Amino acid sequence: MNDYILEVKNLQTWFKLDTGTLKAVDDVTFSLRRNETIGIIGESGCGKSVTAHSILRTVQNPGKVLGGQIIYNNGNQPVDLVKYAPDSRAMRRLRGKDISMIFQEPMASLSPVYTIGAQMVEAVAVHQDKKDKKAAKELCMEMLNAVGMPNPEQKFNAYPHQLSGGQCQRAMIALAMVNKPKILIADEPTTALDVTVQAQITDLMKHFQKEYHMSIIYITHDMGVIAEMADSIAVMYLGRVVEYGSARSIFKNPLHPYTRGLLKSMPVLGRKSAERLNAIDGNVPVPLDPPAECGFCSRCTERMPECANCIPRLLEVEPEHLVRCFRYKAQKGENNVGK
Repeated sequence: MNDYILEVKNLQTWFKLDTGTLKAVDDVTFSLRRNETIGIIGESGCGKSVTAHSILRTVQNPGKVLGGQIIYNNGNQPVDLVKYAPDSRAMRRLRGKDISMIFQEPMASLSPVYTIGAQMVEAVAVHQDKKDKKAAKELCMEMLNAVGMPNPEQKFNAYPHQLSGGQCQRAMIALAMVNKPKILIADEPTTALDVTVQAQITDLMKHFQKEYHMSIIYITHDMGVIAEMADSIAVMYLGRVVEYGSARSIFKNPLHPYTRGLLKSMPVLGRKSAERLNAIDGNVPVPLDPPAECGFCSRCTERMPECANCIPRLLEVEPEHLVRCFRYKAQKGENNVGK
């Protein structure tokens, strides 16, 4: 049996705007093994969330998945989700059951006009037809208990605005987990939560992964969280994966200048308070009709002449350690020019 439960290959998701084409995701490739956690990391605007929505086929107009493959291997017949219409019956069966998502802002993602319980029961009813309302409520209460929700009976009948930020996030996790998905996409699930609650949420996800043999795509900009959660890491910049490998290889031997910049910007225990954190100069460009060049070249201190003339390919420099950078072209003895 194929060890990969999800394979994303050369994914392209573009937004056709009046001002041009916004290439939010442009040639993204990574694979997710069963029971594995892959971390997708990068600055805001690099395409992490659009990649997640592309997998779920929830990208809204004017955005559209224009190319690539999203191969989901459920153990039977692998299917390419790109071939499914976003509103097709087949995609609706998968979304929320086989592949579920914890959204970045639970307060904005949960419906404000329905109670937490009503939203959970609906999720069960859609994907578990044989469950009556009583059985569905019992299942939802079990999940609210499992996520450590205080006073679950009360919170079951509460509206999102009546919950704290941490409780809202627990409700979102319970909603995402109630159908025991095979793949969980967590889009910055600890953003805006205090450190104690962040640790509780990450521990909770690890618990569910072990209990349900689940694979996780963990999206964040926090290198500390990704070091704790991820088995492998895909570093994204300007809509592309610029480095991809095991968490150990990324942290021990970062190859791409951008990855090294991210790691140097992390706070270090024991550093003197007067010392300034390292920063990557400049800002992420807007990928609106971007030129055919390395997206990082305008901020890179190691840029080469070819960086401004064409796009480098994602090359395997070490076993299962890939990088998109012209600095490594000679090591492979092959053309490093991408699409």
